[in-house]
Amino acid sequence: MSLTTLGLELPTDPRWVNIAEMQLEEILVDHAYCEQKAASACISMIVHFPEKEKLVEVMTPVVAEEWAHFRMVLKELHKRGYKLGRARKDEYVNRLQEVVKKKGDREEVFLDRLLFCALIEARSCERFKLLSQHISDEELRSFYHELMISEAGHYRNFIELAEEYLPAEKVRERWKQLLAEEAKIMQTLEVRGDRMH
Repeated sequence: MSLTTLGLELPTDPRWVNIAEMQLEEILVDHAYCEQKAASACISMIVHFPEKEKLVEVMTPVVAEEWAHFRMVLKELHKRGYKLGRARKDEYVNRLQEVVKKKGDREEVFLDRLLFCALIEARSCERFKLLSQHISDEELRSFYHELMISEAGHYRNFIELAEEYLPAEKVRERWKQLLAEEAKIMQTLEVRGDRMH
């Protein structure tokens, strides 16, 4: 799974994995909440756009899968004697939310919500790949390899749904704009090992 395949313009700072490995409890707690938020985001899409039958059909199993991932991360936490703790502020997601449309034309808002989710899944997939290749804990290497494959599928789901309901050219143009914005955000964020993004 390459950066090109995911569409991302900027790779994660190579120092991130080493920093994350030194804060394993923190990264697992943050990851658990990322999975919970991903499930919630899919539920929210279904609630806000129930008339889009294909969306409901595609998102329903993704909700179940993201929640299963949440349970899997909880298991990894408990295995190591860690506790879930409270959710942390996700500066990456908050900054991304500033560049997506939340009001105005319903179809444009719909498109941005799908592409927002696609971006987060793509970045998560890239981070999971890094962990699966470089973390010293062999069990976690395998764990993150499995999740990487799943997240790549989710990323494609959101792009394909966007193209199902909107002209492909419009989807590609907006995707390109958001990828550029995401790269700018990545350049300015502090490299933190206690956050998945």
